[in-house]
Amino acid sequence: MLYNYSFANRKRDLSDVMSTVIKDEPRFISNFRMAPDAMSAKHEYLEDQLTGRGISVTAIADGVLTLSAGDAGKLKTGTLIAIKDNPALLRVVEVSANSARVEIAAVNGSEYSDVASLPSGGGKFIIVSTPMGEGTSNGDGEENYHLSTVEWNATQIFRKEIVLSGTSLAVSLSGNADNQLNRQTAFALADLARDLNRVALFGRRVEASANTRGEAGGLYFFGTQSGVPVIDANKVKLDSFIINDAAQAILGEGGDPMQILCSPGQARVISNEYRDRIQILRSDERRGAYVAVIVNEINGRGMTIMADPDMPDTDAWVLDTGCFALASLSGRAITDMDATPNGFDGIRRVAIGELTFEFKNVKQRCCRIKNLLASGEAIAALRGA
Repeated sequence: MLYNYSFANRKRDLSDVMSTVIKDEPRFISNFRMAPDAMSAKHEYLEDQLTGRGISVTAIADGVLTLSAGDAGKLKTGTLIAIKDNPALLRVVEVSANSARVEIAAVNGSEYSDVASLPSGGGKFIIVSTPMGEGTSNGDGEENYHLSTVEWNATQIFRKEIVLSGTSLAVSLSGNADNQLNRQTAFALADLARDLNRVALFGRRVEASANTRGEAGGLYFFGTQSGVPVIDANKVKLDSFIINDAAQAILGEGGDPMQILCSPGQARVISNEYRDRIQILRSDERRGAYVAVIVNEINGRGMTIMADPDMPDTDAWVLDTGCFALASLSGRAITDMDATPNGFDGIRRVAIGELTFEFKNVKQRCCRIKNLLASGEAIAALRGA
């Protein structure tokens, strides 16, 4: 080696530094907490047990509700339910694979005084509770309707090189070789965090094989699969109505909407509506290209607006950030080591690691808003108003 420095023959663990860089990165990737190490290149993980407190009924006839098998599984004999936005209380009398028979438990001032008057087209219902009698035993109570399922993602190898030429070392504008290498390593990790952000958004899931490189799936891969809530905006501007519809879809499935992920342009659009009620965050715990909090009108809690420059302008997501985690393959966390070839005029180190993303309960924690009016058009219309 032509040039010496203090950690020339050392392999450095950069995972803690990388965690800090990711946390402070002003993009979607900052939502990803560190998860336990992956044990395989095909990383399998258990999803959380989230209980949805709503059902969708497609038809009602003579007190019989037609619904999906999944929603029927949420009901038991004796469960009390109510039509959304109506005070009438209904009691489940009998449950089958795709239907449930109900009776009127309490009119509560509603126009629905008997089962014959219930709307034949069905609609959204909420689950009130399942009252228990005395002396109940295990198995008599409400069950975990969404049992833990196994989901998986593939690991992906990320590599960045840190190179200092002999001329750069001789000029020594940034101090000694140690300082210059640490500075360039910091730039490499910031560049890696931006790569991770784009993979976390747009990556596809590809399991590694002898002739195939492993690729980690991202939000659009998992979040556009069948069963994930989606709202088509039909070219209208992003506003509180659409956001609250998405938040309600997540709440109905047992999630907790915490964040609105959008482009910087769409952040300007929604901020215009909330301009007298918005809170800008400046704390160390939450950072971003633009981060602000608005009140969720569905449950009264705050939702963060995260403006990510990598987000497509005509899309937005309402997210429960408990969905996201970042895992390293065991023994393959981000490290850097010397890779200087013999006779090379300078120093070369390589930062390398194998990582993947966990997306837990996407169908209950994410709702995509697509086909929005472009932010430039929306802002132009607001200026002209």
